[in-house]
Amino acid sequence: MLVHQGVELETPPSGLEREFHTLFNSDALQFLSELTSTFQAEVDKVLNLRVLRKVQLDLTGELPGFLKDTAHIRNDPSWRVSPVPDRLHCRHVDVGDLSPCDTQRLIIGLKSTAQGLQIDFDDGNCPTYRNQIKGIYNVYQAVHNQFQDVPPISQAPVLMLRPRAWNMVEHNIMVNGREVPGPLFDFGLLMFHNAKLLLQNQSGPFFYLSKVESYMEARLWSQIFFWTEKKLGLPAGCIKATVLIECVLASFEMEEILYELKEHSAGLNCGIWDYSASFVNKFGHRADFLLPDRSKYVDMEKRFLHSYMDLLVQTCHRRGALATGGMAALLLPRDKESDLYKTVLRTVTRLKLLEIKAGVDGFMVYDMDLIEPMQKLFQLHSHGQNQLLQLREDITVTPEDLLTMPAGGVTLYGLRYNIAVGVLFIEAWLSGRGHFFYLGKVEDSATAEISRSQVWQWIRHQVRLEDDGTVVTRALVSSLAEGLMEDLKAAIHCQTSRDKQRLMTAVSMFIEIVQKNVFPEFLTTYLNLDHTFLSSQSQHENGQTDMVPKARL
Repeated sequence: MLVHQGVELETPPSGLEREFHTLFNSDALQFLSELTSTFQAEVDKVLNLRVLRKVQLDLTGELPGFLKDTAHIRNDPSWRVSPVPDRLHCRHVDVGDLSPCDTQRLIIGLKSTAQGLQIDFDDGNCPTYRNQIKGIYNVYQAVHNQFQDVPPISQAPVLMLRPRAWNMVEHNIMVNGREVPGPLFDFGLLMFHNAKLLLQNQSGPFFYLSKVESYMEARLWSQIFFWTEKKLGLPAGCIKATVLIECVLASFEMEEILYELKEHSAGLNCGIWDYSASFVNKFGHRADFLLPDRSKYVDMEKRFLHSYMDLLVQTCHRRGALATGGMAALLLPRDKESDLYKTVLRTVTRLKLLEIKAGVDGFMVYDMDLIEPMQKLFQLHSHGQNQLLQLREDITVTPEDLLTMPAGGVTLYGLRYNIAVGVLFIEAWLSGRGHFFYLGKVEDSATAEISRSQVWQWIRHQVRLEDDGTVVTRALVSSLAEGLMEDLKAAIHCQTSRDKQRLMTAVSMFIEIVQKNVFPEFLTTYLNLDHTFLSSQSQHENGQTDMVPKARL
């Protein structure tokens, strides 16, 4: 450990000494220390409020609704969020899940025609020490124009920096005898090293904020932003952030979230899988919140999801804020003349056209070959840089709309698919990777969350398969996982006994998670605190495992 003025910091991973010493100079460590010391108590408070809210819902059996105490904010038509800088007026297509430690993909993204890049330290990234240092340093290089043959940061797609969510901690640094909250570690270093240059180039600092559950959490971020701007000598309100509404509870507080961040808001974002998983997180033990097979019965056309998207667009636009949609996870085949290529493109086009017609101002794609077709889709079906003038006054969304589960059952295919995604995500994390590719899609923590959530819920409620009436039990899930082993080995390109052992460990961990009596709130938290994952990091930090997915560039 390195000790500097009360900060305890692990020594650098092998081969990253230069990056480490660039990022962790004495001034940066002092800034991180002050940032953490100032806000640690508030972080503890919002996390405790999450626990309290969950306990209250469980004990009372109540359902969430629009808050009475903040009705005056919703009923006041006069307030608006502050205008965003010019470079955020058009948000048509961002590249999503761009793991910042994947240097090659980052460079390709910087050369692309996308409006923005979601530099993702959260869902699409595995937060090993090596990945965090390499990822933050890669952002530093991009901002400081140190990559060869890459446009200057003022001309490249804007960087939408996505720190980890509040449920994550950084194990490798301690301040005042405690591990530092993951988002403060990421945000602090990204701001300290890049904010002034981004501002000078009218290219930031811009952020995505993950898994915000209440307006109190938005208020905390607002306080952090104002403090940081003052500390670094930046203009108040220069930080702009898009809040991802990934929790059902937050969908009832969207206006309040915008209000708390009104000087710093870049709008709200809606997505499908983290949001759907939050229903199991908050209400999964209730039989009337049984979520059917996502592969067959859950999509953005279902009432609870299209209502959530409609409300998000309406809320944002009436307050002058941008509303963005989720990420297209499908991957285009290489052969542009193949029938499969045309089918995938038609599918993505249909789903994204639904979002455009709902009034979104932009969305994300993973496959960079989708950037231009989706930009053309916006040009064909909308006018100008955004759709802020679409106020959606034609809709009224009720709590019942937001809380009505879709009809449907569970299929053997859907159960097997969820098991595969959950296992492969854990295997990826044990390998130091935050996302992977399976059956023509990119999968990350969001799809892993919904996958393991559904399997847990189906076991808990002993649902029967539509196929033959078989009851979903732990034994059935274990048997299916064993039967999937050859497919899973092929998916990870299993070549060595070490690969096989890691996969078997992932299966064991998945079975352990889905049979828990108390639902683990976040899969990533569970893994990040698990000895198996933490011990695997020591191999990863020494460069003994692959550091990026076998990438679809």
